[in-house]
Amino acid sequence: MLHDRVLVRLAAEEGERRSSGGIVIPATAQVARRLAWGDVLGVGSNVRNVKVSDRVLFNPEDQLEVEVQGEAYLVMRERDIHAVATERTEHGTGLYL
Repeated sequence: MLHDRVLVRLAAEEGERRSSGGIVIPATAQVARRLAWGDVLGVGSNVRNVKVSDRVLFNPEDQLEVEVQGEAYLVMRERDIHAVATERTEHGTGLYL
């Protein structure tokens, strides 16, 4: 990866979901624009806040898709990432956003 680019693999879809009230929402249901979680597989030399294996939150509709050996990945700029959730010992234990 070059400069401020990040290579992300989308997290696997869980299929149908449940609302907080227990209503089943099928996987085929259309939802409003929704942010997605993905796993970082590569970062450019100018990326400062994201590391490989971090889990990031981003808008998948605004990103470029690339296929490598039959697998689909997204390429985005670091500034397009909304949040990072990962375990880092220097920030204590657990996940942070």
